[in-house]
Amino acid sequence: MTSNDLKYVGFWVRVGAALLDRLILVAITTPVLTLYYGESYWEYYESYWESEDIFLGPFDFLISGLFPMIATICFWVAKQATPGKMAVRAKIVDAKTGRAPTLGQCIGRYFARIISLIPLGMGFIWIAFDDRKQGWHDKLVGTVVVSPKVIEQQEVRFDGS
Repeated sequence: MTSNDLKYVGFWVRVGAALLDRLILVAITTPVLTLYYGESYWEYYESYWESEDIFLGPFDFLISGLFPMIATICFWVAKQATPGKMAVRAKIVDAKTGRAPTLGQCIGRYFARIISLIPLGMGFIWIAFDDRKQGWHDKLVGTVVVSPKVIEQQEVRFDGS
């Protein structure tokens, strides 16, 4: 696929993909955490804002913190996209070459999302206004998110006509 066949993926499509990714992660992690901790896990998070601890324990850190990070980076390396991005036919590519991002870019991009989030999410909102639809995390590591311009169309025929 050449650069003429691609377009930059905008803010709302990326928001939808991120929401789908979050739903998938919650569907995987919630049963695991509930099985391990029982209902006490949810009682802990009811008082989360009063607590100084981010995670309930090492297993919570592993499932809620480490697993999403490793899964996301692995998907970016293997498929250039998370399941949410795959659903909207979007891929992360190197901004200079259009090739798959390096492992370093993927790791950097994951952590650079923190920078995009900190100032009231402005680094993500930036996607809506940038010519190349890059968030700050994309700019920092040199990536863009692209998708095919035209979806292949197939002519529809009915047997009775």
